[in-house]
Amino acid sequence: MRSLFGLVGLVVVLAIVALVAKRQLSSVSEIKLPPVAGTTPSATDASAPQGNVQQQAQQLQQQFKAAAEAANQQARPMQDEK
Repeated sequence: MRSLFGLVGLVVVLAIVALVAKRQLSSVSEIKLPPVAGTTPSATDASAPQGNVQQQAQQLQQQFKAAAEAANQQARPMQDEK
């Protein structure tokens, strides 16, 4: 009797793990991948980087630097002293 409950519990746990794995795999397949390099970007995709790899890297560095500077310029909220 004890081994029967253990076996049933194992099957239930296995079913739950399979259900969670199925949900995770289905959510991963819904992610849209960026277009393959070498293809022409569509006219609707204005955010697609242009140029060669070095120009894209420099553009990304400039965007990151601008975002970091903008974040530093924002005022931090003051905490009440106790």
